[in-house]
Amino acid sequence: MPPTTPSTAELTRRLRTVLFVPGDRPDRIPKAAASGSTAIAIDLEDAVAESRKEEARQHTVDAITALPTDGPLVAVRVNAPDTGLADGDVAALADVLHRVDAVIVPMSSAPEQVRHVSGLLADAEERAGVAPGRVRLIPLVETARGILDAREVAAADPRVLTMSFGPADLSHELGVVPTAEGGELAVARSLLVLAAAAANLPRPIDGPHLDLDDEAGLRVSARRARALGFAGKQVIHPRQIPVVADVFAPTADEVAWARRVDEAFGAAERTGVSSIRLEDGTFVDYPIAARARAILAEAR
Repeated sequence: MPPTTPSTAELTRRLRTVLFVPGDRPDRIPKAAASGSTAIAIDLEDAVAESRKEEARQHTVDAITALPTDGPLVAVRVNAPDTGLADGDVAALADVLHRVDAVIVPMSSAPEQVRHVSGLLADAEERAGVAPGRVRLIPLVETARGILDAREVAAADPRVLTMSFGPADLSHELGVVPTAEGGELAVARSLLVLAAAAANLPRPIDGPHLDLDDEAGLRVSARRARALGFAGKQVIHPRQIPVVADVFAPTADEVAWARRVDEAFGAAERTGVSSIRLEDGTFVDYPIAARARAILAEAR
């Protein structure tokens, strides 16, 4: 039986932690898949030297073939479309597209870049006999132009699953130093969250905290990202996974509140009432009830 196409909700629930691993290090890919991260991103771009691009493609295909089918979400970050390397990256993945959930498109600054990779995937899926549209796209927005045009990028193609934020390239372009508190990039992050919402996409994924020895800073960075509306965060080492997973998981208090809201609002709905006031004075209507139900879905 051919593999089913995962739903958008199923995929996005598995993007809470996205562990990046170099495509030219086949020894690390199965370790990444067994790390406990909800998703892995095999990197054919920045983590791979120019002289090892072809080698990385083959290692990536071999590693994906050997991964267990019940593991984390599998994404591949291809090279930016403007480099001319993305075509070869996608072509190399043809035999394992049935095992790839998403392709990350770096330096996504314009909708035509996203559509270009979508077209490459359509051709590869047809050749491989994979269901059309199975492989989703995650534009990685990491330029000033991309942030300012993020709404168009988000709505560029039906394959777009959600967006992701790239702080390293953007901070270099802006001439700022990224910090755990993130004030220097707060506007850019907020614009990306708004763009995803305007395009009716799930909440986006934040970029990584680049200091591996700064666990306290990682926690601050993750908390700030969650408060801004991100659903998860990229990680660059397995030891970052527990902190990020903990921050983005609903707390016990949040789950308890959501259950109270859902139960009370559900009972009210059954009597034809769509706005209620809880015992603690909280006013609940459809938007608040939807938020409560989203928390319960995240906690499953």
